Amino acid sequence: MTEGILFSQMTPRSEEVDRFNSWYDDDHIPARLVLPGFQRATRYGPLPGEDEFLAVYEVDSLDAFATAGYLDLKRDPSDETTYMLGRVSGFTRYLCELLSDTGDVSGAQYLSAVAFAVPEEDRAEFEHWYADEHVPMLMAAPDWLRVRRYHVVDGQGGPWTHIALHELASLEVMDSPERERARSGPLRAQLADREWFGRSGRWLYRSLGVRTLESLTTPVIAGE
Repeated sequence: MTEGILFSQMTPRSEEVDRFNSWYDDDHIPARLVLPGFQRATRYGPLPGEDEFLAVYEVDSLDAFATAGYLDLKRDPSDETTYMLGRVSGFTRYLCELLSDTGDVSGAQYLSAVAFAVPEEDRAEFEHWYADEHVPMLMAAPDWLRVRRYHVVDGQGGPWTHIALHELASLEVMDSPERERARSGPLRAQLADREWFGRSGRWLYRSLGVRTLESLTTPVIAGE
C-alpha cells in the first residue's frame, strides 16, 4: 500500500488539450515514475461541459518528493513542462499522507474527489464521522468501489486539510439511495452547520488511465 500522494489539478487552454495530454503522458509521468518511491500515476479528465484535469501520483512515502532526482526535476524542468505550466490555469498541488483505504480495486471509471478545510479543534470529530459513518455507508453501494482518505501535509491552491478520493464504477451511484443515506447520518448532522463544512471542495472526473513504470511502453487503458 502506498502511503502518500501528490494531487494536482490544472486546466489547459482549450486549443492545447491534445498537446497537454501528450505532455503529461509522454514527458511528465515518465520522468517521475523512474524515480525512487514513485509507484503509479493516475490521470483524470473532465466530464462533458467541464475542462479541469487531475493527476494523482502514488508514492511509498512523501520522502519521494525529497530525493535528489525529484528535486532536480523541479529545479530543471523540461522545455515542454515550462511551456505547459506557464499556460495552464487553476493549478493546485497537494502532498498528502494516507489516513485510511478501503482496499485496491479495478474497474473504476470515475473519481469523486472531496476536500475539507477542517479546524484543528474539529479534526477528531470530522475523522470519526468520515471513517466510521460516511465511508461505510457509501461503500454499501455496489458501484462505490473504494475510498481513500488523506491528510494534507503541504498544499498550493486552496486551504484544504483533508482530501478523500472516491473511486466509482458509474456516475449513477452518485444518485444512489446509499449516498443519500450517507449524506444524512447523525454524525454528519453534528458537523453540517459549521461554517467550514459548507465550504468543501468537490470535483467529479472520468478516468484516463493508470500508468506504472512497467506500463510506460504500453497503451493507456481507462479504468485499469
